[in-house]
Amino acid sequence: MVDHRQEHRQRSAAWIEHFARRGHPAARPLAAGVEGVVYRLDEDLVAKVWSGRPPADLDLTRRVYADLAARPLPFATPEILDVEEHEGVVVSYERALGGSPLRRDSAVEAPPRRLPPEETDALLTVLRGLATVPGTDAMRRLGVQGDDRPLWQGHSRFPDALAALVERAAARHADLLAAHVPGLADTVRRVVGALRALPDTPVTVVHGDLVPPNVHVDAAGRPVAVLDFGFFTTAGDPAFEAAVAAAVWDMYGPHAEEHVAALTRLFADRLHHPPERLALYQAAYALTTYDLFASDGSDGHFRWCAALLNRGGTS
Repeated sequence: MVDHRQEHRQRSAAWIEHFARRGHPAARPLAAGVEGVVYRLDEDLVAKVWSGRPPADLDLTRRVYADLAARPLPFATPEILDVEEHEGVVVSYERALGGSPLRRDSAVEAPPRRLPPEETDALLTVLRGLATVPGTDAMRRLGVQGDDRPLWQGHSRFPDALAALVERAAARHADLLAAHVPGLADTVRRVVGALRALPDTPVTVVHGDLVPPNVHVDAAGRPVAVLDFGFFTTAGDPAFEAAVAAAVWDMYGPHAEEHVAALTRLFADRLHHPPERLALYQAAYALTTYDLFASDGSDGHFRWCAALLNRGGTS
């Protein structure tokens, strides 16, 4: 799999020149992820250079952003103001969002053993806010990273759509994953069966990648913006959002496993999600994202997914 972040780092000078020609001489790289690189153009405007995103797909993302902006949330969300295609690459121009990242990613800055209350309070505020946004047709039409179709295609229930995705994703590099997860076939069957057995769930927006850099806070620690929708954004069960947030908030710190357990308990208690459903959704997340950053098992995300599956808790 191509390392999109490295590719864009190599091309950053060319993009800065491009933005300067468009009237933004102070453009500079701001952040990089699997979907592309964000450049700060000025105080009020950023540009996102997308990796492998066709213009029609970005039009759908623009609709999703508009659906979010239409809701009275206690924090801001992205808004696409303009779109262009430059040398075959799609670029979106978006309103710059305020605040500062709550914390750097755990791969760069390990959180303390006891997560600060202001951190968990901010995360709860975001989860509660997103759970008030109804899932829309545009959200249902999105595909998740690594898949070849809209998540909801052919399905009327989120658990069934997710179960089908688990089957597709687990098959992409089944031999590789099976070499690191003993009994993988049984795990996949158990997860798929448990998902399909779930009752109907609420359907709200799912961000799908609530990590500390994607939550911006003000000086008092209150969330003022949520960024970077797209990695696993869809319409779905708010319990899935909570489960994934608990799992990915600290993936690589020395107390990561402890934090996953603590956040899962917290969200079960404060958001009233059944603990067994949160564990099931965490296993489904691992089975659907394990190969998205590298297809040979050489990256930290793959090892994290394999470790989560080997810990069990999927039944």
